[in-house]
Amino acid sequence: MNVLLTGGAGYIGSHACIALVEAGHTPVILDNFSNSQPAVLGRLQAITKQAVTCERGDVLDTEFVEVVLRKHAIGAVVHLAGAKAVGESVAHPLKYYRNNVAGTVSLMQAMESVGCGVFVFSSSATVYGEAASVPIREDFALSHTNPYGHSKLVIEQMLAAQATARPDWRVAVLRYFNPVGAHPSGLIGEDPKGVPNNLMPYIAQVATGQRAALQIFGDDYPTPDGTGVRDYIHVSDLAQGHVAALGALLQQGRNLTLNLGTGRGHSVLEVVRAFEQASGRKIAYTIAPRRPGDIAQCYADPSLAQAVLGWRASRSLEEMCIDTWRWQSGKDTIAP
Repeated sequence: MNVLLTGGAGYIGSHACIALVEAGHTPVILDNFSNSQPAVLGRLQAITKQAVTCERGDVLDTEFVEVVLRKHAIGAVVHLAGAKAVGESVAHPLKYYRNNVAGTVSLMQAMESVGCGVFVFSSSATVYGEAASVPIREDFALSHTNPYGHSKLVIEQMLAAQATARPDWRVAVLRYFNPVGAHPSGLIGEDPKGVPNNLMPYIAQVATGQRAALQIFGDDYPTPDGTGVRDYIHVSDLAQGHVAALGALLQQGRNLTLNLGTGRGHSVLEVVRAFEQASGRKIAYTIAPRRPGDIAQCYADPSLAQAVLGWRASRSLEEMCIDTWRWQSGKDTIAP
């Protein structure tokens, strides 16, 4: 099947592109390169050993998206394009509602115009807000603590309304926990512009000397070492989860809402120690006060995804750190 992959040159999108190719699909990337690099396309071709098709543009341009869907006879869409930094969403909420919510409306309108109704959506565990307990199941109450989480929740509600109004649509909502790691080739990985918003790329930049030290926000949580606990999932496992969800939509003909996580939490200090082991570098860090809105623990119950998709995350924290370090320590030596 020809699959439109929005945001396909980005961190998760590039790994999803590889997973789609490995599963026998033909991905067509749509990306505006606002948070990715065109050089990724050549690296994807080197990994997959086949040409990678990319249409440069924005999901907000409904007519353009419609042309792309028709031109490539797209049978399904995996939607990964969107802004994703919690702090930025608080400072610039309109950017998040425009890029994420309005962008998804535009994409869905184009899909409806051409009769394409198979949709895999990149959601987030942020839709659970401050969950009352862990592990988090899909039937937990939904809420939000920032505009980024709100934008994901609104999109989930839009998709549910569309699936009700159009019974021929098939929708998979995938609630990510914390994607980390990189492709084992070392050719692609997370390469944020500016100061990283997420833990692993920040640690990796400290390891290379690009940043002086990691700030750990709070060491007085009710966790084994006092630092926050999160569910880190290898990006390749996450990418394979998308392919499994797409297959389930096509084969089972029902809508899905699933957690994609490992079901295990790791503290910030655990991740720091694992990265030190993987890199052979000491990670300097300082302790700062807790950030407003942060919670002590957040990790998934991924059992429903395993039951419905036959999928589970298999890569360890050690592999996540080794692959991140291979990418981070070698990415500046890779030819564009």
